[in-house]
Amino acid sequence: MDGTLIDTEPHWMRAETALVESYGGVWTAEDGLTLVGSGLWQSAAILQGRGVTLSADEIVDWLTDRVHSEVRSGVDWRPGARELLQELREAGIPTALVTSSLRTLAEGVVATFDFPAFDYIVAGDDVSINKPHPEAYLKAAALLGVDIAECVAIEDSIPGVTSAVASGAVTVGVPLHSPLSEANGYTIWPTLSGRTVADLAALLRSKDTV
Repeated sequence: MDGTLIDTEPHWMRAETALVESYGGVWTAEDGLTLVGSGLWQSAAILQGRGVTLSADEIVDWLTDRVHSEVRSGVDWRPGARELLQELREAGIPTALVTSSLRTLAEGVVATFDFPAFDYIVAGDDVSINKPHPEAYLKAAALLGVDIAECVAIEDSIPGVTSAVASGAVTVGVPLHSPLSEANGYTIWPTLSGRTVADLAALLRSKDTV
C-alpha cells in the first residue's frame, strides 16, 4: 500500500519526526528512509532508541492515528497504480492488499477509493511476523484460495520484495523511496504507468518457461 499504490511515506516521515521531536530528539529525512517498508513494531523499537518513551504499541497507535488523520481527505495514487488495479478488477482477477500498516489505516485508505479494489486485506496486525517474513503474502494467497506461485506481488521496498520473493510469488519491484536490485529474484519496473494485466500475465508465463 504505502509507496506502491499510494505515496503515504511523507505522511509517515512527518509523523515520525513530530513524535521524536516531542521527546527532544532529532529525526531526519534520511532516518525516515531507513524505515520504509519495515514493520511498525520494528520501527517502534528504533524510535524508542531515539528517546521516545512510549511502549511499542503506543508508538504504533500514535503514528497510525497521525497518518490516518492526514489521508482521510484523499490519497495520492502512484502513477499507473489506479489504472492497473481497476483493470484487474474489471477482468475479475482476485486481489489482496498486503501491507505492514495496521488494518484500521489500510481500511481507511481503501475506503477513499471510489471502486471495490480488493477481495481481502492482510495488514500488519493480522500476522505474527511482519515483512520481510513471507507470512503476510502466504496468508493473502490462502484467503484468495490460490497457489502463491500463481500470484504476482507488487512492492516498492526492500522488506516488501524480500517478503514477496520468500513467499514464492512472482515479484515486481517498483522503487520509490528505496533502491532495488533485480539481482535479488524479482523484476523491476520503474513505474506502473502504462502497465496492464497482459504485462502481469507475461511475467507468470516467463516464470513457467524458466
